[in-house]
Amino acid sequence: MNPVSGFSLWDLESDIISAIESKGWTKPTEIQLEAIPIGRKGLDIVGQAKTGSGKTAAFGIPLLEKCSKSGNVQAVVLCPTRELAVQVAEEMDSLQGKKGLEIQTVYGGVDLEKQAKKLSQGVDIVVGTPGRVIDMTKRKFLNLENVEIFCLDEADRMLDMGFFPDVLWIFEKMENRKQTMLFSATFPQEILDAADEFMSEAVHIMSEDLDVEVPEINQYGIMIGRMNKLWALGRIISNLNEGDQMLIFANTKRMVDILVERLERSKIKAIGLHGDIAQGKREKILGLFRDGEYRIVVATDVAARGLDVDGITHVINYDLPDDTESYVHRIGRTGRMGKKGESWSFVTKEDVTMLNKIASTWNMEIPMVEVPNLNPNFDRDPIKKREDWGEVSDVFGMVKLNLQVGEKGASKKTICDWIINMTKIPELAIGEIIQDSENTIVEVHVEKISYVIGVLKNKKFKDIDLRPNVE
Repeated sequence: MNPVSGFSLWDLESDIISAIESKGWTKPTEIQLEAIPIGRKGLDIVGQAKTGSGKTAAFGIPLLEKCSKSGNVQAVVLCPTRELAVQVAEEMDSLQGKKGLEIQTVYGGVDLEKQAKKLSQGVDIVVGTPGRVIDMTKRKFLNLENVEIFCLDEADRMLDMGFFPDVLWIFEKMENRKQTMLFSATFPQEILDAADEFMSEAVHIMSEDLDVEVPEINQYGIMIGRMNKLWALGRIISNLNEGDQMLIFANTKRMVDILVERLERSKIKAIGLHGDIAQGKREKILGLFRDGEYRIVVATDVAARGLDVDGITHVINYDLPDDTESYVHRIGRTGRMGKKGESWSFVTKEDVTMLNKIASTWNMEIPMVEVPNLNPNFDRDPIKKREDWGEVSDVFGMVKLNLQVGEKGASKKTICDWIINMTKIPELAIGEIIQDSENTIVEVHVEKISYVIGVLKNKKFKDIDLRPNVE
């Protein structure tokens, strides 16, 4: 059987068929099967498909076929991040085979003059981020007037409140545009409304209920306090198999740096990836990750839409994202093209509402499980578990401390005054006191609980050993 029989049915250009064959693709994915024939007809498309399902080829193959080697920009693909722009350009270059089209990336964070020089030498397709595309157009290095094909990748992010004015500015400069294609993993209604600004009779290729399916990915949540997230992470890392690769997401650049430092301190090799790292170094990091030199990358969401490494087996949400769409893009970094993968989300008490929102929005099941057992080949945890009173504190930050003295042994006020006298903590650090015949429960603020326990362990109340412990 012809290994590319699915693609060859469309009578694609021979260079593209050869490229597909060299990639080892056996048949089109669902989004490719639906979008490529429509795209080849020149129709506008709004296409939805889960991350890692082959969206780049779905718009890239029709786009490549329509462009010719002329040295004039005929197509522009906009992406939300530099990493994604590089990934899309590389994928399209590999798909064109020996056709010879000049594909140029245009994005910030690198030498503008070098990109401008390449544009001046003649380019057929531009893949870039909005800011730098606008900059190059204003500086007359990029002429958008004769662009015929306009594509937005990850259109949900491109058309949000931050990007929409820039995208609209670029769109309005394409006076001779003939085709527009929007592709993304998610299309909330407000994005569909915004898309009407660009096209009026687009063919919509998407699931009606906008459910996101992530086959072959096992999703788990772990209820854990902030202080013990590292301990839980160490347990998961201990169970990695040879050849596994892990992508850990944190919400801030500072947290990325902290995690890398603490993992290294625990003899776990990891590397960070975020927006403050120079573009050249970021691309080098991605290359090392793809080549398996690093098994663990810690990243902000800058990597969620631009990191394309087929070998990623584990995604860790060290911090839950601030929006439901980002969760989809994060976990989509694993289980790509039908391969197996798993995601783990660390959930503090404050995160429960967001996790429920994520699960309900995308109709997902994210079971809460215990921290995995330590790999039996390890004699101790890679990262030690710490006392984390935040896990047992209430919404006001109070922890219930049990003292083994009943109401007959002392009144509430006597106990309160004695604790303050012994520990010198402010009275405000003590909350409600509840007594029964055998025990006294004293609420102590989370910031003082460790200190109070330490002091009371070495003190006796009226010759009574209180044996303080947390409820």
